Amino acid sequence: MKEITLDTKIADLLDNYEGAKDILISINPKFKKLNNPVLRRTLAKIAGVKQAAIVGGMEPLDLLNQLRVAYNQEPVSVDVEQDSTQEVEPEWITQEPKDSIDANEILDKEDNPLAKAFNILREFEAGDILAIKSDFKPQPLIDEFEKKGFEVYCKEVSDKEFVTYVKKV
Repeated sequence: MKEITLDTKIADLLDNYEGAKDILISINPKFKKLNNPVLRRTLAKIAGVKQAAIVGGMEPLDLLNQLRVAYNQEPVSVDVEQDSTQEVEPEWITQEPKDSIDANEILDKEDNPLAKAFNILREFEAGDILAIKSDFKPQPLIDEFEKKGFEVYCKEVSDKEFVTYVKKV
């Protein structure tokens, strides 16, 4: 059995570790979203343990070590980069978004919010903004948008509400 690391993809855990979905859900009820087959086929393939922890509002090392202990692996004490700098809200998020989507509604319909967002953004002009509402910080989506060259800012409105702004450049 492979060693579980912060980079281990959630899909690999689900495919290769007996009962991984139930263990993840028992660690953090926010992981109940893994019951959604679309989420398992799509976002779970790009999200690693570190990103999943952020989505779940956990410290990445805490999630990693709980998974390692569950599979009889030694806990680790790696220093995970802590982003201690408070990201400054960019001025561009004050402009009205051209469109918005609700990631929770999309997931509830067993659809893929990342694909839906990219389809909308494909039609946008440079400078247009998409707002994505969710009840979790969608770190895997944020990372994918940044890889594709979009400007991204995620704002925590409350404990259960995040708005991620994606600007086409």
